[in-house]
Amino acid sequence: MSLNHSKGRLTGLSRDLLRIWQETQESWRDQKGREFDSAYMQPMFDAVDHATTAIEDLDKVLKKLKDDCEI
Repeated sequence: MSLNHSKGRLTGLSRDLLRIWQETQESWRDQKGREFDSAYMQPMFDAVDHATTAIEDLDKVLKKLKDDCEI
């Protein structure tokens, strides 16, 4: 499994979860729902964003390493 495939899968699943979470928020509008969002959901979405950036950076490093080794 390539890094790009993994990144795409992570991004796609995160989008699906965000959509479902937004639907859930339409009916869960109390203080506990807001607390859950700020304590769990938003940090997770932030972590996914950081992970996809790290995957892109790692992919660039690995490609450069591969190119340097083939010379």
